[in-house]
Amino acid sequence: QPVIRRPWVRSHSSISLTQILFGANVAVFLAMMLSSGDPLAFANPTHEFSPQVSIHYGANFGPLTLSGDWWRLLTYMFLHGSLLHIGFNMWCLWDLGALCESLYGRWTYAAVYVITGVAGGLASIGWNPGVWSVGASAAIFGLAGALIASFYLGEFSLPGIAIKGTLRSLLFFAGFNLLFGSMFPGIDNSAHVGGLVTGLILGALIARLAAHDAWRRASVLGVMTLALVGAGWGVSQWRGGRMRMARASGALDLNPGDSLQRLESRARKDPNSAPAHFGLAQAYFTNQQFSQAEAEFKRGLELQPQNSDARFDLGITYLNERRPDEAKAEFTQILVQDAKSADAHYGLGLVLAEQGNDEAAVEEFKTAAALPSKLSGIYYEMGRSYTKLKRYDDAIAAFSKEREQSGDAPELESALADAYQAKGMTQQAQEARDKAAKLKSGQ
Repeated sequence: QPVIRRPWVRSHSSISLTQILFGANVAVFLAMMLSSGDPLAFANPTHEFSPQVSIHYGANFGPLTLSGDWWRLLTYMFLHGSLLHIGFNMWCLWDLGALCESLYGRWTYAAVYVITGVAGGLASIGWNPGVWSVGASAAIFGLAGALIASFYLGEFSLPGIAIKGTLRSLLFFAGFNLLFGSMFPGIDNSAHVGGLVTGLILGALIARLAAHDAWRRASVLGVMTLALVGAGWGVSQWRGGRMRMARASGALDLNPGDSLQRLESRARKDPNSAPAHFGLAQAYFTNQQFSQAEAEFKRGLELQPQNSDARFDLGITYLNERRPDEAKAEFTQILVQDAKSADAHYGLGLVLAEQGNDEAAVEEFKTAAALPSKLSGIYYEMGRSYTKLKRYDDAIAAFSKEREQSGDAPELESALADAYQAKGMTQQAQEARDKAAKLKSGQ
């Protein structure tokens, strides 16, 4: 095993790549802050940019990234949500980046940073495709992973005690921050894990195969880049179909006219493309043009009849058109394809609730909640049915479960207030109403 040169010894330019990355992140944050219209609001360290602003500047967001905006896998690494967010990330980058740069040299360090950051972005849209993500933390975890592998597998011209101490610190950093990320909502741990694992692989390959040889190191980085391209293709195949359809929703929030026009044009140019029809249907649905959405969903299902996601959306469209029997037929068809479809049971629950059969609706909602699913709103709808059945304790429990899973929402607090009031819990009802009012006003 070749001996790796002493870390922490800089032998070239006084301006390091870590300083350049640090400056780029800060400059982007300042530009976003100044263009936000209220830069003084960021004196509060936890004040965050809106999703629309972050997405406009290049946040990683599944419906957009998987629809062709692959450049977001790079830009999201230079965006941050708040002063606290960028402050913590830059503190970590300053220390880990300097150590990584001194160990690997500028260009290998740059490659590790970019590859692991992109890998974290892919992990994010693979695991949470509908959630937007920003921050340098995936790349920072990648640096930590590369350093852990290199310090564990490499040999250095340094005392063992110094290496072991640094390795323990790196392991603590990775473990603590992953644990911290799992405890609080809003932290994209999937990106952290993706960056960390990719960094571990890169660091191990460099330490074992390319400690000093430049060509071997370039080969390792090249192979990892190709693997990353393959992973991107895999995520696109796995998540891309529905995300390309859902792009309508994300794009419509930013530019309604342009998005709908673009989707209509795409469907006309490629009339045999199921994704084109599904995407246009989603756009019509978002605009509450339900008859047009219905027609496009049907056309797409003629081309791709096994698409259960689109069939579910067609069922929801029927419900919005007050056609529960036709909605029921679509949800039942999904169960023929997959007897354990949480979406289908949830849809059947909505149909039964619409028809006034709340007892049966509750059972369908319970079945949906017991199955693996990323659906939100199941417990909210269950609570509404319990309320109509005058089972107020069960309703309060269901609404509380929905709040625990999905967070605060004004309609959820209003529903809780009604359930509390029906039970005679006047104080709790008023508190819930006040909270609903604050959420509606954005306070």
